[in-house]
Order: sequence, then structure tokens, then C-alpha cells
Amino acid sequence: MTTQMKIQYFEETDTLYIVLKEAEIDETRDLDENTLVEFDARGNLVSMTLENAGERADVANCSFQQVPAMRGVTT
Repeated sequence: MTTQMKIQYFEETDTLYIVLKEAEIDETRDLDENTLVEFDARGNLVSMTLENAGERADVANCSFQQVPAMRGVTT
């Protein structure tokens, strides 16, 4: 089963919902009054909910860029 990351913006409620992986939610924590994070049974982050997202992030100009891994580079 492949996991697909999803980002949804609900304009009516100004809510941004970010799903990092599909998994059963075991625990939900409030980071602050406008941010919820959800974890699976192993403690892995599954999703985040941001209320008042338009005030906290530039939702209208969201972009995604996948940067390829650099192989053979040592530091």
C-alpha cells in the first residue's frame, strides 16, 4: 500500500488539513488553540490541522517541490 500525502484547505472554515500518511489515529494533541496534531499507535505523526490558516500561512500561494537526493556527496 502506498502512502499519499494530502493537503486540503477548507475555505469556509479557514482550516488547513495536512495528512502525512494514511494510518489509524491513536492520539490527538493540541499544540495551541488553533493547531492539532495526530499520531498513530507507534507515535508517528499522521496529520496536522491548522485553524485560521489564512492568518498563519500564505495558503493561496502554497507550492510543493521535490528535491532529488544527492548521491555520493560527503561532508
